[in-house]
Amino acid sequence: MLEHAKQRTTALRDKMSELNITHAVFIEESSIAYLAGFWGYLGIEFGRPTMLVIHVDQDPVIITPLMESEMVAAMTWVKDLRTWEDFGPNSWGAALQNALASSKSVWIERNSIPAIVRNFFDDQMSDIVLHDISPILGELRMIKSDLEIDVMRNAGRIAGKMMEAAHNSLAAEVKEYESAIAVIEAGSRAAADFLTDAGWERFVSPMIHNLQILQSGKDASMVHRRASVKAYQKFDPVYFCFCNMAQFKQYKLGFDRMFHIEEVKDESAHVQQAAIDAQQAALATIKEGVTAEEVAAAANVVYAERGYATGYRTGRSIGTAYLEAPELKAGDKTILRAGMTFAVDGGISIDGVTAGRIGDSIVVTETGFEYLTEYPRQILLSKG
Repeated sequence: MLEHAKQRTTALRDKMSELNITHAVFIEESSIAYLAGFWGYLGIEFGRPTMLVIHVDQDPVIITPLMESEMVAAMTWVKDLRTWEDFGPNSWGAALQNALASSKSVWIERNSIPAIVRNFFDDQMSDIVLHDISPILGELRMIKSDLEIDVMRNAGRIAGKMMEAAHNSLAAEVKEYESAIAVIEAGSRAAADFLTDAGWERFVSPMIHNLQILQSGKDASMVHRRASVKAYQKFDPVYFCFCNMAQFKQYKLGFDRMFHIEEVKDESAHVQQAAIDAQQAALATIKEGVTAEEVAAAANVVYAERGYATGYRTGRSIGTAYLEAPELKAGDKTILRAGMTFAVDGGISIDGVTAGRIGDSIVVTETGFEYLTEYPRQILLSKG
């Protein structure tokens, strides 16, 4: 993994040289993982930024809190680690100024740079002109390598075990949080089977956490609600979204399924089938050479035919981040190429009544696509 991260940094530096970019600063965790090969406690929520400074013609620099430096050094291929402390002159700001001493312009990820760092640039380094490197790195991240796709396949296998556990947990009077616990345990045990306690892998935790979405009954129409103490009742739709937890070695997937407790009412069945059919229409469109918006348009035809409107995008690119470029939505004219990876969804909400949801992750191939996630794509009833 580290050698591949190093190669990706070389590719970025080649692009920087081509565009006359001398310095870039990365703080987003997914970007640091992609280029430097490490992640974990980056601490920005505690005011402790970790930064990766890429020089076009010098070795890269990692700026990290002193307390994290031992682990960072063991996880990354980058050799120049500069530490900072919470108090005294050895601050992260001083380390950043030192790393950018000769810079007249710096390229940052404009939409994700933390306010604390952006404010420092504005207040303490106002003579430096800031530019956005996000589109440049985003283009490099669009096409996944064979290694990246293999990691994402393993993430899909883990996610499949999680969805199976979710399904097995369902029965009337079972509480939502019990399903969440079952999913977390199954995913953690499955991930552990893909790991060793040697080398870089010893820093990769198998622990699955943070079930982003689990909602049932009339709340199924809410797009983002977490597991509660609510008990399932007969006919309840139950929606699981693993978008914030289906991941392995920092590579993320999208994966969603809707279940119904014991039986399904006619309206819920109609809505769910429409969501499934819309997703399948989108997937049937995917191949090299089509545009991202054409995929979304195929799903929208199904929604319109069934009498539904949707404001959702049909999908998004995935990788070391949950949302990469391009997106499967109207107006995105990016041409699909083999090696791109997407989460592709079908989604309908009937507020306060029910919903239809399904989502899978795929990789684009020369002839179509390959599923990275597997679970039946049909109306699903609880087993209990």
